[in-house]
Amino acid sequence: MITEIAFTGTPVTDMKRAREFYEGALDLKPAMESGGGMWVEYEIGNGTFAIGCFGEAWKPSEEGTCIAFEVDDLDAELARLKSRHAKFHLEATDSPVCRFAIVLDPDGNKIMIHKRKAK
Repeated sequence: MITEIAFTGTPVTDMKRAREFYEGALDLKPAMESGGGMWVEYEIGNGTFAIGCFGEAWKPSEEGTCIAFEVDDLDAELARLKSRHAKFHLEATDSPVCRFAIVLDPDGNKIMIHKRKAK
C-alpha cells in the first residue's frame, strides 16, 4: 500500500541555471544537496521537490510530469514571476476547483502555480 509521496524530482541539464530559476524566480530554499551538487532537494510544506542533473540517464521533457506549487495569492505570485522574466506556457486559467498558470523552467519542464478555490 502506498502511504505518501516521498518526493517529486525533475531532471535538468544545467544545475547552475536551474538553481537560479528555482531559487531565484520561485524563491525555493535548498534543504539538501548531494551527488557533488547534481541533486538538490527543497522542502515545501510536508513534501519535497528535487532537481537532478544526470545527463543522458534522466532528461527533461516538456511532455513529462508537471508539479503544482500551491500559493496564497495567485495574482501576486504571477506578477512576481513576470517581474523576474519567467516564461509562461499558460496564463492564469480557471477550473471548477482552482485557478492556475504554468511557467517553464529553463529546460522546458512545466511548473504549475496553483491556488485552490474556497470550498
